[in-house]
Formats: sequence, C-alpha cells, structure tokens
Amino acid sequence: MPPRLVAKLIAETDKLWGLTDGCEITLEANPSSVEAARFADLAKAGVNRISLGLQSLDDQTLVFLGRAHDVTEGLSALDVAQQNFNRVSFDLIYARPDQSIEDWRSELARALEFGTDHLSLYQLTIEPGTRFETLVRKGELIPADDDHAADLFELTQDMTAAAGLPAYETSNHAKPGQESRHNLTYWRYDDYAGIGPGAHGRRLKMATERHKKPENYLSGVARNQHGIKVEHMLSPETQATEAMLMGLRLAEGINLANLEAKTGIACDQMIDSHELATLSDLGFVSQTGSNLSVLPKGMPLLDAILPRLVSDNLT
Repeated sequence: MPPRLVAKLIAETDKLWGLTDGCEITLEANPSSVEAARFADLAKAGVNRISLGLQSLDDQTLVFLGRAHDVTEGLSALDVAQQNFNRVSFDLIYARPDQSIEDWRSELARALEFGTDHLSLYQLTIEPGTRFETLVRKGELIPADDDHAADLFELTQDMTAAAGLPAYETSNHAKPGQESRHNLTYWRYDDYAGIGPGAHGRRLKMATERHKKPENYLSGVARNQHGIKVEHMLSPETQATEAMLMGLRLAEGINLANLEAKTGIACDQMIDSHELATLSDLGFVSQTGSNLSVLPKGMPLLDAILPRLVSDNLT
C-alpha cells in the first residue's frame, strides 16, 4: 500500500470518526527490502506502530514455511523499522517439526536481544486445506507432539517473562503498557469496525462481514456505499460465547459481572459450574469474585478447556 494512500485513509478516518491523541495506528508488513524502503514515508503518513512477519530466524525454516524473505533481509527490515517507529513487534513460529528445546531456546534468546516492546509467538498449527495438512496426511511431515509443544510453551513463558515481556495473551508478549490495543479490542470483546475486503466487525450488537474478493467489495461500495456481504444481530447467547472464547485467552481473564450486564445472561448460566470446579481443582482456572481466568498451567490446554467451561445453555 503506497504511503500516500495510507495517509489518505488515516486522514479520512480522523474526519469521519475522530482520532484521539496518541491513537495507535499499526501497519502489518512483510519484512522485505521493498517494504522497508517505505517505512520512513509510512511513519510520516501517521503510522506509529509496525508488526513484522519475520516468522523465523532460520533460513531453512523460512523456506519450509514458504516465506519469500531470508533471515538477513528480515533482520535488515527490522532494523529499518526500529529506526522509524517507536513501537515495533514481530512474529515467530515455533513447535516446528524436529525443533528441539535448545533450538528454540537459542532462537528466542536471539529474538529477545533485538529489544522490541512486543512479540507474537505462535505454535505451528496444521490448518485444514493447507499444504501442511497434505504433507501430514502423506506422512511427509510429523508435527510436534503435545508434550513437546507444552515444554516449548513453558520455556517461552519463562524466557519472555524474565526478559520483561510477559504473556498478556496466550501467544502475545509485551512490556507493560505496550500491549497491542488493536488486538485487545478483539479479546476484550469491545466494539470494532471491520472495513476492508474480507473484514469482520462487531458493533452495536451487530456482526458484519465485508465481501472477501476485492472486486466484489468495490462493486458493493459503488452500488451500496459499503462492501457489506453479511449483517445480522448477535443473540445474547452468541455474544456471551464469543466474549468468553476471546477473553479467556487473556492473562487478565474476563469479568463475568460485566458480561452479564452486557448480555443480560446470568453468570451461572454462562459457565458450567461442575466443570469450573473440576478445572479449578486441577489448577487450570481460577475465579476470584466475578473475574474468571485461565491460569498459566491451563494455557497450553486452552483449546480443550474453553469448550468445557462454556455452558451448554449458550449453545
């Protein structure tokens, strides 16, 4: 996206909505020399935070992941980003096939040395319909087993916390005050507007989805002054379910009393009390007053815990 277009979008957003002083404006960028050459102009356009998809600090892994950049190009882009933006984040993927504890310890230690205020550290997942799923099905790719992935997750939490970037969400780490405000909006289930092609939004208890294909989106804008494909009212049950599935990813957890006020559904109808007691006894979750959170011990098992906690009354 040319910097002049970024500047126009920010200016139009300010005109229509009004931007607060110090508003976080994040750009997600590929760590290539072509992208990096635009960073200075993007900063002048109003971008004040950047997130780079480095993915790995190992060239062989980048080839495996299908990335176009190598480590040298990626780190050069990171250096340029740090020269132009006060707030910089980058992504890494771990729990890769054949990745040992020591491999990840070394890579993460190197990543922490760059001194960014935010890191997104994701475990490799095999998504349906991807090249990786095909390789797994053929036996040509063996994913990390659950126990090894859990060990890598624990190491990640320990190292980032020791470096002053504790996890505030299951895969996201930041210095205090440097959490991604954009992503916190999703996880706290606050309202947000999704505007571009394929974007989803949640505003005023309504769910919106824009046309995914740019040509269909543009046709919708020309025809209807918007590119909305789907718009529907969210039921209280759906709101409560979505809020819990998102909010329990956060270290801070969710406030059930606030969610009850928002949805009109009583706390004891949202949570399976029997499962809550069991998971609490196991040290996976904790409830203090109206605040419910998944404890560090439970975070590696989050995908298994969430469907057990959410009451059948909501589904």
